[in-house]
Amino acid sequence: MLIIEASGDELDRTDAARIVLSGKEIAELARLLAVVDGGTADRCLCLGWPTILVLDVTGRELARWTLHHQTAIRGLGSCDAELRDGAGLTGWLAEHGLTGSREVQQMLARQAVENEERRVQWVKAAPPTLVRAAKAASRRETGAEERLADLVARRYPDALERIRALASWAGFPPRHTTTTGGTPWYELAPQRLLLAEPTESIFNAMASASLTPDQLDGAAELFTSLEWTRSQRAEIPESLRSLLIAHVTATGTDPMKFRMRNGYGAERIA
Repeated sequence: MLIIEASGDELDRTDAARIVLSGKEIAELARLLAVVDGGTADRCLCLGWPTILVLDVTGRELARWTLHHQTAIRGLGSCDAELRDGAGLTGWLAEHGLTGSREVQQMLARQAVENEERRVQWVKAAPPTLVRAAKAASRRETGAEERLADLVARRYPDALERIRALASWAGFPPRHTTTTGGTPWYELAPQRLLLAEPTESIFNAMASASLTPDQLDGAAELFTSLEWTRSQRAEIPESLRSLLIAHVTATGTDPMKFRMRNGYGAERIA
């Protein structure tokens, strides 16, 4: 039996770690390959790794199995099968020199902690009256974003106050990045609510010299979003555009500056 730390189409990679098993080791592995009856009724879209090859005495391949996300195995039937002890298999592989699966699991665990910390920060950044609804939206509860929209309308009946509150919250994503990159869908809820507001109301709400840095961040993100630019809304007032350019140029992150140069600041910045 041969295990190669690569997907099935990369078995000839010279840098792929591999181990040959025999006797007692095969028995140990067989125990760890026990699966839950019935399969998962699904097939993962990734190629899977490491690859386990079952060979006869002449080296002829009898079976080929691939592991998927350290929780399932493919090659035993028409769908992926759930491993009974995926963590145990990961540990066993690492003990035998194939550490890739364990390293992936450790990385995913770190990312999960990081993402949870960011989610908590986003909820805390919500206006105080919206924190409970924000928490539900961040957990992607059914109907949570609709309930959030209703609450925003009730708590902020004045359009200018509502837009400024949402703009401040919408400024969260560009200032809070993680190693995985990207912006969670729930974090764009304030921006989606802003996009539902009339353009004139948004400009009126932003026509103030006393806007906070968070509100300017939110406006900058709104005006460079695909939904805004593709909808061909009215041109940003020159006074607001100048304010945003000055703010982002002085304090913006590199992605914010990139979007500015290719958006509302394109004609003003060489």
